Amino acid sequence: MRILLINQFFWPDSAATSQFLTDVARRLEEDGHEVFVIASQSGYAPQDEDNPPGASIHRVKGAPFGWGVIGRILSYASFFVGCALRGLKLPRPDVVLTLTTPPLISLVGTLIKAVRRSRHFIWEMDVYPEVATDIGFFKRGGVLEATVGMLADFSHSRSDGVIALGECMRQRLVSRGLPPEKIHVAENWADGNLVHPLARQSKNDKLVVLYSGNLGLAHDIETVSEAIKELELDARFRFVFAGNGPKRRAFEEKCEAQKIKSVEFCGYTERGNLGESLARGDIGLVTQRAECLGSVVPSKVYSLLAAGRPILFIGPQGATPAEIIRHYDCGWHIQNGDVPGLVRLLRQLSIDRALVHRSGDRARQAFLNNYDRDSGVSRICKLIGASPKRMMAGAA
Repeated sequence: MRILLINQFFWPDSAATSQFLTDVARRLEEDGHEVFVIASQSGYAPQDEDNPPGASIHRVKGAPFGWGVIGRILSYASFFVGCALRGLKLPRPDVVLTLTTPPLISLVGTLIKAVRRSRHFIWEMDVYPEVATDIGFFKRGGVLEATVGMLADFSHSRSDGVIALGECMRQRLVSRGLPPEKIHVAENWADGNLVHPLARQSKNDKLVVLYSGNLGLAHDIETVSEAIKELELDARFRFVFAGNGPKRRAFEEKCEAQKIKSVEFCGYTERGNLGESLARGDIGLVTQRAECLGSVVPSKVYSLLAAGRPILFIGPQGATPAEIIRHYDCGWHIQNGDVPGLVRLLRQLSIDRALVHRSGDRARQAFLNNYDRDSGVSRICKLIGASPKRMMAGAA
């Protein structure tokens, strides 16, 4: 089969969507498919240029990605136009798989399907317009929300299938009127060859809570920030924030202004060094705003599971990380705004380190059983009908 993958970010970019799509591209190549990728030339995060995939990669020139509104719009718009033109010039694909960076890029897949009779699947990394409304970028009930929603519904209705990252996202899509039978749940994954349990790097006896990755507008930093402030005089704790994102700088400035010494900030970690970075923590912190239930699913959960670190999730009850914690007993869930509950939990865990270790062991086992790279990639390939050629030949 000839398969076309479309997303703004792809190897060697280390954005989460780039990493997941690169993993899929590698598997498709290994299984004997002809793979084309359309991606942007602009970067999102530090690059990892080792081991390039064998796919035919077509870079679209455009405005560089920026965190500001204008920068994002220019970057998205230039990629959108270039992507559509390039997609119609490439050899006809049997299957087109579009992600959701930039928003509504699935319309390019819809166009290619209509013109070239390809099958088209949409891999929802974020649900639009819901996520833009949830974080306050769109006015609820406003013109922008309605327009983007109409375009998203148009693309969804003409696709051959929509892939959601969790049951919470599936329910959000169903609430838009999308037929339930068209939506398939396939959770994300981590690379167990790169991330596996390591001894904690720090030699002191502090309980280290690690947040690794993007600190974006869909994440709840307020609850943990208040808990950190309350625990500042308690020498048993250390909080590490590794990564970047639109909320990172403001939070760092707040900690500086309040003279909080228990928090450490550092930059992004390349994928090849992620295991060592995660080993800095005893507990992995994941947060999500309550309003964003189902419009996003935090992907950092899976690397923490791979690293054998228990998850501390601050977010809504029905979110996928909360479901994983309940099902596998591999961490703790705190509701948004429950600062007293968070403080009590952290003080308990600082005393009961055996509980932390046992929860970490269960996290690793959950990863091995469900969320390793091979299992995750296989779920996507199966959903888009891309079986290995040897299996297809055997079936014939």
